[in-house]
Amino acid sequence: MSAATPPRIGIAGVRGHGASHVHAALELEREGRARLAALADRRSPRSEHDGVATYTGAYDMIAEAQLDIVVLSTPMHTHLPLALAALEAGAHVLLEKPPTPTLDEFHRLLAAADAAGRAVQLGFQSLGSAAVPAMRELIADGVIGDPVRFGALGTWIRSVDYWRRTPWAGRRTLDGVPVVDGAVTNPLAHAVATALAVAGATGESDVANVRLDLYRANDIEADDTSSLVIDLARGGQLACALSLTAVRPSEPCVIVEGTAGRLVLWYTLDVVQLVVPGASIPTTTTYPREGLLANLVDHVADGAPLLVPAAATGAFMRVLEAVRTGPAPTRIDDRFVTRLHDAEGEHLVVDDLQAWSERVIAEGRTFAELGAHWATGG
Repeated sequence: MSAATPPRIGIAGVRGHGASHVHAALELEREGRARLAALADRRSPRSEHDGVATYTGAYDMIAEAQLDIVVLSTPMHTHLPLALAALEAGAHVLLEKPPTPTLDEFHRLLAAADAAGRAVQLGFQSLGSAAVPAMRELIADGVIGDPVRFGALGTWIRSVDYWRRTPWAGRRTLDGVPVVDGAVTNPLAHAVATALAVAGATGESDVANVRLDLYRANDIEADDTSSLVIDLARGGQLACALSLTAVRPSEPCVIVEGTAGRLVLWYTLDVVQLVVPGASIPTTTTYPREGLLANLVDHVADGAPLLVPAAATGAFMRVLEAVRTGPAPTRIDDRFVTRLHDAEGEHLVVDDLQAWSERVIAEGRTFAELGAHWATGG
């Protein structure tokens, strides 16, 4: 690829979240910064755009389309083999989260990228926000005093049908292959990764220990009602309450409690709030966000630093590995679960989930350590 030739992009997995990558690639094409060259999806993608080749197999697209960048928005257990194929073909990779289902596969991914001399950007979109470095700067400047505890709070809803949408949904393994599709590692993985980044924990060695307390209300293998406490190698803790069994969805956030105030990052909104004693309302600031595909294009074309290089997600992978190798989530007794039918569809609600989740963050203890009645059996 010459300096004057826009990089050719191919996208595998174009439905669901993959559609956002198609939109981003087309915007880059309109700006003359890249070209959308190929799409792959097992459900026969159709393109209304001239000159875009379509494939039903991602491997065929990688082998035939002469791509500079491959975007992989495919199930997690397909990430490593497809990424290896793309790197071997000479392409850079934008890999959707979570990176891989095992820490060993993550190491293989890093080694392959290094050997190929190609970049792998991880699709944690929130880490493209200027709000994340702003949070770190505010902490370093001492605006909340000394940080006492970091937290990640997410109470979402996923319908019963959500867990039926694919064979791998809600599975820990599929046909003997690790999948690890639970609340902590997939839907709310952004909360974990963003909180770790705010805490300055990016590499594997930045995580000293992970204390898990995972449950499931739905008829699945993986967790849907989750708490964990991460001991950070440099000192301090990150407490996480991340569940898909709330009575109503709420905006997820990263919280930093300090000796002289609190910072809250509403990471899907790129909004930071500073709360200090004596203030009647928080100071609220909105930050810009850079698209990860655009950043990767700039990296390929001009050497711009990557926003989310794969190696910078090693701390998240330590958490994922702890979930994968830890005990299977405990089933919550039906006495403590309500089945609702509303605008969100049919979904399960765990008793007093929001209140218990807020206590996890405030006290740095898991559901069981707090004595949640459904965690202790009532």
